[in-house]
Amino acid sequence: MSISTISELQPQPLWKMFHALTQIPRPSKHEQAALEFIESLCKQKGLEHFYDQVGNFIIRKPATQGYENCQGVIMQGHIDMVPQKAADSCHDFLTDPITTYIEGDWVSAQGTTLGADNGLGVAAALAVIFSDDIEHGPLEVLITIDEETGMTGAKGLQAGDLQGDILLNLDTEDEGELYIGCAGGVDISANFNMETCEFPENHDCFEIRLFGLRGGHSGLDIDGGRGNAIKLLSDFLLNHTQVKSHGLYFNGGTLRNAIARDAIVGIAIDHSDENQLKQDISKFLKEIEVKFKNIENTIQITVTPIAATSWVYTQDAWQSLLTAIDSCIHGVTAMSNDFNGIVQTSNNLAVINTTETSANVLCLARSLSDENRDTIAQDIKKGFEAHKAQVQISGEYPGWQPNPNSKILNIMCHLYEQYFHAPAKIKVIHAGLECGLLGKPYPEWDMISMGPTIRHAHSPDEMVNIPSVEKFWQFLLFTLKNIPRS
Repeated sequence: MSISTISELQPQPLWKMFHALTQIPRPSKHEQAALEFIESLCKQKGLEHFYDQVGNFIIRKPATQGYENCQGVIMQGHIDMVPQKAADSCHDFLTDPITTYIEGDWVSAQGTTLGADNGLGVAAALAVIFSDDIEHGPLEVLITIDEETGMTGAKGLQAGDLQGDILLNLDTEDEGELYIGCAGGVDISANFNMETCEFPENHDCFEIRLFGLRGGHSGLDIDGGRGNAIKLLSDFLLNHTQVKSHGLYFNGGTLRNAIARDAIVGIAIDHSDENQLKQDISKFLKEIEVKFKNIENTIQITVTPIAATSWVYTQDAWQSLLTAIDSCIHGVTAMSNDFNGIVQTSNNLAVINTTETSANVLCLARSLSDENRDTIAQDIKKGFEAHKAQVQISGEYPGWQPNPNSKILNIMCHLYEQYFHAPAKIKVIHAGLECGLLGKPYPEWDMISMGPTIRHAHSPDEMVNIPSVEKFWQFLLFTLKNIPRS
């Protein structure tokens, strides 16, 4: 029998729960409907549950018979998802369910992010705690909020709300890998005062749109050489056209933790320069297609006439903004000396938005070292300030430092090899797992992060590998059954 919907996939308890989550809109800061759905299931099952001080949701379930003396386990994931969609999608993330489909061994969504990050981790934890036939010791589920836009749920976690000894974070994206450390991060926001002047005579207005880039996760994909639409458009206007432009607007990117896939710029140019502009854009497109060969396959640039305005940015303000963007660090600045092939420090130039009077640029810098995180943030701040921007550094969160003496790591490595006849890979990740923050009020916790295989998170190409979900589920159950005694 062919399978047509994800709720028919195995293991069904997990996939049915994930399907239910896809039907409830849950972008960051709009998670309450999903939490209320989970709360209703807790009431049906008679499980202890409560919200903490910042809105995280916690569930408790006693041990099954014979496992009462095991150490307590907290299964943790974040309920929110990244709302990214294809350029031609009309999806409304505040009202519309995610439409999923199966293609071969993969589950994807129609034109949007799938929400497997971190919906599958949450679904696995819920499928376990709502089950009646899984053996386990004392269990808790911690569902955090707002991970994708600031980790405010993890930051607000307080000591005393949780009773367990071992945290299983279910938010990494390669089955068979056990994560024991992650990068910290910090937001950098630069605000430029944009002066204007009267619209110049004999000028026409055009909108240049660059789109079709892959985008992706600003931590996991930052070393993949992917294009950044904001950087590319500023590079074109500064370095690849003979046409003198007057700026009207520059908007691109949507989220601090996603590489900018699309950007648009409005400009005014002399009547006589239209053909030259189009020739320069055609040439630039060919150049970047060569530069990003085998990385970006669907880059597009369009030029569209738009209505004239009564003003343009002054040349000083416009050129200063473009130069600040062009000179801002984007991508990897250092690789780790301790973990082969892992990014140490990076920056994502993520978002630009302009109005008639201002321009705001948002970056997210990451590093395995909190010291290096702060250094790159200061470097970026100084660069923007050199162009008269007002810069704010905020939202710092720490990295998660590896614990080589982790007892649960040793147990899980042994279990993985025993059941799957291959060694688990021990990893650190250049992304902002919540473990560094969650461990602050609970320094005694032994923590591991794991998950199924997810590709292209934070982009409409997000997909999850079906066989990996079943192995992830089996390994989670093996682990719960083999938790050490207190």
